[in-house]
Amino acid sequence: MQSAVATSPFRQPRAVWAVAFACVISFMGIGLVDPILPALATDLHASPSQVSLLFTSYLVVTAVAMLVVGAVASRIGPKRTLVVGLSIIVVFAALAGTSGTVGQIVGFRAGWGLGNALFIATSLAVIVASASGGFAGAIILYETALGLGIAVGPLLGGELGSISWRGPFYGVAVLMALAMVATIVFVPALPKPEKPTSITAPLKALRHRGLLTMGIMALLYNWGFFTMLGYAPYPMELDAHKLGLVFTAWGLLVAAFSVFFAPRLQARFGTAKVLYANLLALAVVMVVIAAGVSTPATVIAAVIVSGAFIGINNTLTTQAVMLVAPVERSVASSAYGFVRFIGGGLAPFVAGKLADRFDLSVPFYLGGVAFLLAIVVLSTGHKLVTAAEQDESPLQPVGALTPADARPVVVAVGAAPDAPEIVAAAAAIARASGSPLEVVRVRETVVIEELAIEPEDEQDARAAVEGHLRRLADHGIAATGLLLTSVGDHAAAGRALARHAEDVQARTVAVGRSPRGPAVQFADGSFTSALTHSTTRTVVLVTPDETPHPLTAATLHELRGV
Repeated sequence: MQSAVATSPFRQPRAVWAVAFACVISFMGIGLVDPILPALATDLHASPSQVSLLFTSYLVVTAVAMLVVGAVASRIGPKRTLVVGLSIIVVFAALAGTSGTVGQIVGFRAGWGLGNALFIATSLAVIVASASGGFAGAIILYETALGLGIAVGPLLGGELGSISWRGPFYGVAVLMALAMVATIVFVPALPKPEKPTSITAPLKALRHRGLLTMGIMALLYNWGFFTMLGYAPYPMELDAHKLGLVFTAWGLLVAAFSVFFAPRLQARFGTAKVLYANLLALAVVMVVIAAGVSTPATVIAAVIVSGAFIGINNTLTTQAVMLVAPVERSVASSAYGFVRFIGGGLAPFVAGKLADRFDLSVPFYLGGVAFLLAIVVLSTGHKLVTAAEQDESPLQPVGALTPADARPVVVAVGAAPDAPEIVAAAAAIARASGSPLEVVRVRETVVIEELAIEPEDEQDARAAVEGHLRRLADHGIAATGLLLTSVGDHAAAGRALARHAEDVQARTVAVGRSPRGPAVQFADGSFTSALTHSTTRTVVLVTPDETPHPLTAATLHELRGV
């Protein structure tokens, strides 16, 4: 679907590296603090419930800020939003390091949450806009930053925390200051959207049943998740260094299962079924922690294992939201982020009260109940998710429709420089077979953890298709156009095109060679492989000035770069 030259996702401008570095530090976030929770309680003479407010203040402010960050970014621009967010994080992280009481840290963590909301709302969009070689490389770079941040955060927090609990706060301040300077110097000013986002749009979006249902499910999921994250360090009875190692192992599983395994499970079993099983598994993990709260080894093992389920859930919950949301992706992300972070913020506070009044096992039992309630809520929206998933990639006509029973040659192209040449090569196949040509422009909604982004604007995609149709008409070739919008990884888009090819009984489906190397395609799925394995139609690889190459399971193995 792309050009013939494979490009490395790590060959990027300095602007991309500046923001990617900041992403790593941002994703360290909560994991950086987790190893020092017991030390904070001891050194500042505070109870676990008081220390847990570090999560509550941070997440509640992040939640409320999610309602307005889209409106702010659309008015002052992505770069300014990034710089403001980074500067706020630097200031409040440093102030947290100077604190003398838990109350002060809680207050400064609230400011940190505001800065983080501004940063995460725009970082992925800036990386995509600044990346070279298309958005595929940008996405894999962002996912790499996510994985590094989640895995390295607890490790760095444990190492710095073994020196002093102030270390992780000062460490974030210094690293984010470096990222802020690099962002100011290397990231160019990026254009603002033509139409500013309404400040009330996220709240209005919650009127839609599907979005609200998935949001409540995410709230309950986050309740259980942050109960575990906020209280599991205490019964482990480890020092900061060893806690860092435990949560590093946990973070590695979160990152790996979020990026590599979640899309494949979704493709095989469906979003809802995987979420049901995953939430049930998390409930079991919480019961194990609660029952074994007096046995550190049990708690340690259960927390590490939970990383796999959390990684899957983070990705598929966001994907479920995007499937059912009838509003713009950015608005849906803001509305969903608001609801889910509220759950994450309130859970540690309530858990602390329960632990103080009863014992440390009660918050974990309640967290298990929250996961089970999330299953109940998801079941009320099951039909919405299933229906949206079955039609997860609606095709929108651009101009006239292909006549029924025409058996067209279908060519799939994306926002690649050689798209006109790929269309021209497919047109030659259509002319030779006496078939009409159908040009399908593929637009993919990329889901990473709680973020979703559409790298190509619908208006731009529609204009590109119209350009292809004009050029074909000038050469006397009958052609129609479609936009295919997919939610998920590249493989999801390939399966969607395969369904369409079956529906129209396509004579041939033509694609170009992907510029994404084998490692990138393994991470976010291969469009061409999924298409070839999911359709009975003839699929060919077209390259300008070369003979079309038929694709089968065997030839795909030979063409490692496809």
